Amino acid sequence: MNDTHYLTPEGKQKLESELEELRTKGRTELASRLKHAISMGDLSENADYHKAKEDQGFLEGRIQEIEAILHHSEIIEKRSSYHQVDIGAKITIQEQGFDPETYHLVGRNEANPREGKISHESPIGKALLRHKVGDIVTVNLPNSGSIQLEILAIE
Repeated sequence: MNDTHYLTPEGKQKLESELEELRTKGRTELASRLKHAISMGDLSENADYHKAKEDQGFLEGRIQEIEAILHHSEIIEKRSSYHQVDIGAKITIQEQGFDPETYHLVGRNEANPREGKISHESPIGKALLRHKVGDIVTVNLPNSGSIQLEILAIE
């Protein structure tokens, strides 16, 4: 599997902000919770202490995850034009009988279909890659058969 994490400039900024928040405020708040829990004594039966330690593990894990993503990231800059579907493009597609939909093709760390962002690794993203305006693309969906999408625009 490819270790490269494709990010838009906005996606990179969002991760950098989250990382800074976790390293500063997140760690400070957890240190305060741990200090308070320890002051209550008898750590073997101290639920607050055990919960704070568990939360600390999750926080440090997320910090390491973000650091790894940023270390292995490739920033996808918006181009002035696209001749075919590629990461970073906005694609307007239409399934016959439905209204057109526009999606921004992004890396897996930024994918959020509710925000119109789909991963280049998703079934639709994979199927659309390297196709051009006017192409009709068959997308094999897990557990639901296949659909055909026409590419109306790439920007």
